[in-house]
Amino acid sequence: MIIGVLKEIKQGESRVIMTPTEAGQLCTQGHKVLIQSQAGAGAGFEDEAYIAVGAEIRNDMREIYRESDMVVKVKEIEPIEYELIKEGQIIFTCIHPAANRQEVDALLKRKAIAFTAEDTHRFGSPNCEVAGKLGALMGVYHLLSINGGRGQLICGIGGAPGANVLVLGAGIVGKGATQIIASLGARVTVMDINIGVLRQCEEIFPKNVQTMFSNQQNIKKILPDIDLVINCVKWPKHRKDHLITKEMLKLMKKGSVIVDVSADVGGAIETYKPTTHENPTYVINGVVHYGVDNIPGAAPHTTSIAYAASVFPHLCSIANNGIVEACRKDGYLRRSLTVYKGILTHEETSVIQDRPWITPEEVLGLEGCKDLDIVPKATTTISKKANALK
Repeated sequence: MIIGVLKEIKQGESRVIMTPTEAGQLCTQGHKVLIQSQAGAGAGFEDEAYIAVGAEIRNDMREIYRESDMVVKVKEIEPIEYELIKEGQIIFTCIHPAANRQEVDALLKRKAIAFTAEDTHRFGSPNCEVAGKLGALMGVYHLLSINGGRGQLICGIGGAPGANVLVLGAGIVGKGATQIIASLGARVTVMDINIGVLRQCEEIFPKNVQTMFSNQQNIKKILPDIDLVINCVKWPKHRKDHLITKEMLKLMKKGSVIVDVSADVGGAIETYKPTTHENPTYVINGVVHYGVDNIPGAAPHTTSIAYAASVFPHLCSIANNGIVEACRKDGYLRRSLTVYKGILTHEETSVIQDRPWITPEEVLGLEGCKDLDIVPKATTTISKKANALK
């Protein structure tokens, strides 16, 4: 198979989905790997390193799309790429399809076979861990008065207490944020809806971390004392309510900070809007909001190493086994199938965009397969339009 690696074009994004390590492994397995020139340079991987392991360099994205059977990248497909996609071409990237109707339209029109990478992680994405830890550091930074905050040092000093921090969600992102904030000496409250997860937090974190059930009433109760909120909740996109509303900002101190790591418009934080690394914050009701939607892009070298290793088994399986067999063997890959030759196969996107869809199992002819790898759904969203394309 010919596999093409694109250079990221999203503003502030320097990660690469394949380092020379993975490229070399694919080459030794008999595949041809094409790297868009400078695709890895921003993450510390120069073209020469790819050439040394057997990959070939191409000058631009047009060459990559034209020559490749499978095209891989980190972030969404941008409008400039839509007309370059070939019919039947395999696309593997973070599509975020439910929130990107135009992108889904293009993938359906071009009859691509597209996987949304964020749904493929059996053990959680390294991007999530980086986002939680780096998001916490961004919150620490923006609490300082020189960066727009109220001048609160995250840690205590003799005669003055440290910051009070609320972490919403105790998954991979929330645990990463809590680890950083707690180690810096803040007083941390972690909220989640899972008692088992909260018990685990009590066991693994130091005594400056306490836990509470996550609900709006508990948030309102402690919000007046909170200096920094770090939202790590992946809010279901079909819900219209929020954990923290615009009205609740009135409870917060002027110059306090909200970091929305989940970066969801209409999500857990009602006042969230996306920002960039170049202009990362905005202020509403005196509360500083940090809204960068690709936080891991600020640490591309570290993130690329971990992320490339985590998705490589999927890319390798597709290349060696083909789409159907790769999806049969791995339910996480199968559930990430978003479009297949003009057919929508992603349930959450069906609900949010009110589109008909059919399941990946049906479109791949895997219904009733006895040795199918069964995995949890990627979201809690349930479509009433399943098989509506029949």
